[in-house]
Amino acid sequence: KCTGDGECVDVCPVEVYELQDGKSVVVNEEECLGCESCVEVCDQDAITVEEE
Repeated sequence: KCTGDGECVDVCPVEVYELQDGKSVVVNEEECLGCESCVEVCDQDAITVEEE
């Protein structure tokens, strides 16, 4: 579903994502704050945040 627009990369306050080969990839999942800013900006509904 990811279109690689980078919105999640830009909005994440702790750099959980980075763009690789035109797609957003989770590189620092353990740093995720659970703020769901990435979910809100993703027009493709490609991101889900699991609660612990």
